[in-house]
Amino acid sequence: MTHSPSRRSPLGHLRGHLVGSYGLLALAVLLFLVFSLTLPGTFPTRDNVSSILSNQSIPALLALGATIPIAAGKFDLSIGYGLGLAHVLVMQLIVNEGWPWPAACLVVVLGGAAVGALNGVVVEFGRIDSFIATLGTGSIMYAFTGWITDGGRIVPGPSGLPADFTGLYDSRFLGLPLPAFYVLALTAGLWVVLERLPLGRYLYVIGSNPRAAGIIGIPTHRYSVYAFTGSGLVVGFAGVLLAAQQQTGNPSVGLEYLLPAFVGALLGATTIKPGRANVLGTVVAVAVLAIGLAGIGQLGAQFWATPLFNGATLLIAVGLAGYSARRRLRTGTATRRSPARPPAAPPQDSHP
Repeated sequence: MTHSPSRRSPLGHLRGHLVGSYGLLALAVLLFLVFSLTLPGTFPTRDNVSSILSNQSIPALLALGATIPIAAGKFDLSIGYGLGLAHVLVMQLIVNEGWPWPAACLVVVLGGAAVGALNGVVVEFGRIDSFIATLGTGSIMYAFTGWITDGGRIVPGPSGLPADFTGLYDSRFLGLPLPAFYVLALTAGLWVVLERLPLGRYLYVIGSNPRAAGIIGIPTHRYSVYAFTGSGLVVGFAGVLLAAQQQTGNPSVGLEYLLPAFVGALLGATTIKPGRANVLGTVVAVAVLAIGLAGIGQLGAQFWATPLFNGATLLIAVGLAGYSARRRLRTGTATRRSPARPPAAPPQDSHP
């Protein structure tokens, strides 16, 4: 008995599902084991793990922030510029304006949400492609960053910054860096929003087919603005954390975080729930990037290895996403075209 070549056995289908959904997670574990065996004295140590969690907290936050508009089929290229502006503005308010640090942080986080909402309005009601619109607003943010700093750095006085403010980044909880728990909390919150609440379902519908979303009554413009607002809120918080980490206002900081954020978000769309942006996949992708960069760094890689690694991973992520989409399309087409199995013939009478 022959089977159609388009049909797959249940075991093969299960294997393909496991590889597609959890292959990247397995790669993260494999990378950690390989580097641990290669660098047994430095890599699998508590200090190294703490360093990875701390150093990758801001890229992870930005990647999660970028995931929100991507779920709605949009891209926010302003997040790198917004991060630079947010951390400079925090330093300006605390150091030069004398604001209490909680007020300065609150204003910057809310300001990030307002900028995100503005991005959404420009994209949706100005009918400008999200790539172009957010690149334009990002350039304006970069101009504001230069205007605030006058091209120089904002450096605290002899007394330094408030210890409670720098503790936002330097503190530890349960023996681990506090920023790791920010990432954990944001991951949990976004997972609930995107996977369990109507808002998330609406964003996914808009991202997959905005015209159909409008036909069934989803206010696509409004929810797209919500997505950009959420992204801006996360960027504002990441900017506060960056200021607590850097403890100076540097107008040139921020853009280097853009590529890792999108690598994490796009690569994350190829795992856990392949074919759509999801927060758990983003976290797994960031873990792969963090482990890989930490490992090659300890092996003595040159400074150019980091952008090479990020760029190559981005190309692989986009390629895998496109391949996955084409494969699902072919599978769906083959399923629709496959003829129904004819009913079994009735038993023949054996009488002569």
